[in-house]
Amino acid sequence: MTIHANTPGAADLSRLRIDRDARPPRPWVAWIVLALLVAAGVAVYPSAREYVNERRAPEVEVAHATAVVVPVGGSAALPVLVATGYVVARHSSDVGVKTGGRLSVLKFEEGTRVRKGDVIAEIEHADIAAQLEASRRAVAEYEAQLAQAVAQRAEDERSLERQRALAKDGITTNASLTAAEAAAAVSAARVKSAEATIASARARVRVAEEALENTNVRAPFDGVVIKKRAEIGETVSPFGVAGQATREGGAIATIADLGELEVQTEVSENGVAKLTPAMPAEVKLQAYQDQVYRGRLRQIFPSADRSKSIVEVRVTILNADVHVKPEMTASVTFQEDDRSKPGRGSAAAAPAGPPIVLVPKRAVAEQNAGVYVWVVADGTATRRPVTRGADRLDQVEIKSGLSAGEAVIINAPQGLTDRAMVRVKGA
Repeated sequence: MTIHANTPGAADLSRLRIDRDARPPRPWVAWIVLALLVAAGVAVYPSAREYVNERRAPEVEVAHATAVVVPVGGSAALPVLVATGYVVARHSSDVGVKTGGRLSVLKFEEGTRVRKGDVIAEIEHADIAAQLEASRRAVAEYEAQLAQAVAQRAEDERSLERQRALAKDGITTNASLTAAEAAAAVSAARVKSAEATIASARARVRVAEEALENTNVRAPFDGVVIKKRAEIGETVSPFGVAGQATREGGAIATIADLGELEVQTEVSENGVAKLTPAMPAEVKLQAYQDQVYRGRLRQIFPSADRSKSIVEVRVTILNADVHVKPEMTASVTFQEDDRSKPGRGSAAAAPAGPPIVLVPKRAVAEQNAGVYVWVVADGTATRRPVTRGADRLDQVEIKSGLSAGEAVIINAPQGLTDRAMVRVKGA
């Protein structure tokens, strides 16, 4: 077979060369890389396995055991009943107008402090003021007429005396004496009429003054305006105005005495028997859960609501501060009153005894006549037997087996085993 020099194949073969300087292949590099990967996998495997186990661990909710210090020889002021309600002022009033009209003056805003008798609003009263002025001028006119009538009466009485003196001497006639007596009687009647007219005119003045006063809205007691219900220019009425939802029943403002605040709450009929007069309580506001206020039961209402089977009660807040505001949501925890029990003094005065450990009821479980809780430490759940004591509302007293501050699982998941890993919710 003949290879032609001008063919492409011949030209390509002529260019082939052997590179005698090329380095031989090194298969050991691949083994080194593989070894490094294996070493890294071995080093990372425990951490990865632990991470996977943590992710697969059930998520649990925990609560910390709390302690209540007990006075020696007595019991602590532990809760016996919890109720929720709203903060209200013991003295509160929706202040309205006595007469209808258009508001011309408002002297308050929300938060304005007012004193009893202060004018906080005025209704347009130009017409009433004019009527009052007319009534006063009428009184002045009638008083002038009375003065004329009194002067005329005095003149007629003097004329009568002269006619009587002349009649004794036989100088005048009986007709003249009779005329003088009649004139004196008429003058006296005119004086009485003028006096009655003045009394009537003065009564009309008082009516006008009262009508004018009714255009003023005054504060019924010392307090603070907590709600503004009207604005200048609005037409108001003692019975409210249709279509204006800013007011209720004609009220233009709500005034409350913030010096005495209390919680209005409701207790079921089954729980009323646990309450006693002046029972101590703790009050917590939903807005400030960390702040605890001292309270005392002031009143248990004399009637119940049969549709709801509840009784309304009022609890006075003894140490309210600026954070406590009307209409805030509050919870009330009624407590045992050691002072009402014979042989027991005040918890504050008695020496402290061993603390009582409390946990939520949902953290305590029973199985085979044994009581236990799940304690969480370092991400591990441990089953621990405990001795259960008395129930305290939604908590349980733990007499032994648990210390204050330890974290226990609430509503432990099914299948949880001792020493199992868990994830704490929110951690």
